[in-house]
Amino acid sequence: MATCHVSDIATVLSRAWTAGVDRIIVTGGSLEESKEALTIAETDVGVHPTRCKEFEESGDPDKHFQALLSLAKEGIEKGKVVAIGECGLDYDRLQFCPAEIQRSIFSAGVAHSFTGSAEDRDKLLSINNMYIGVNGCSLKTAENLDVVRSIPIERMMIETDSPYCGIKNTSAGIKFVKSTWPSKKKEKYDQECIVKDRNEPCLVRQVLEVVAGCKGISEIGQLSRTLYHNTCRVFFPQDLDSAADSLLAGHDPQ
Repeated sequence: MATCHVSDIATVLSRAWTAGVDRIIVTGGSLEESKEALTIAETDVGVHPTRCKEFEESGDPDKHFQALLSLAKEGIEKGKVVAIGECGLDYDRLQFCPAEIQRSIFSAGVAHSFTGSAEDRDKLLSINNMYIGVNGCSLKTAENLDVVRSIPIERMMIETDSPYCGIKNTSAGIKFVKSTWPSKKKEKYDQECIVKDRNEPCLVRQVLEVVAGCKGISEIGQLSRTLYHNTCRVFFPQDLDSAADSLLAGHDPQ
């Protein structure tokens, strides 16, 4: 398969650091992706709901699960695995994996890329220590914004889920976006620009701006610090003291 442009990972990361991103967690969507992610950065280990067929296709679902579990344990011991995921139920794309297979594999929950109703939000918030992850997919409609508006800041995290789930010009939240980057189609790649319609870590700042806008928060720095602290509490508890120091110093990570 031909590529449209050279690898631009260094440029993407540079834009992220410049935008205020402080940490990046790589997501593994399958056993093999989880193995690869462990060689790159801090990561989670899991199988995305749409990939659940891999358990049956392996020929031995129990052995496949044990391999996944061993990988997670090894990564935790090395300080590289910070969460279990992605996992859950995904009924929007059943063409990839039937619901019955997903249910047979799934035994835990995660509130990532939240697009649910007010009722869904309240059910999640009724669970102790449950946080709700918000990205561009969470901010598409006026109804989405109403739901996000009532998520307590201390129970929220922001994310990109890049290269997916970017904030589109048709999104209801676009009116709150202040930070933009020049973009070009991938066929006209330029390291000074982001690739059109490809989400990047730096664009988490846009999610922050929309959350602040829909909640009527003018002090975006304090919002950023609170959300960062939430993230450290769940994924980097060993660094909570340094995160608190960062907050006191006025550093604004996203």
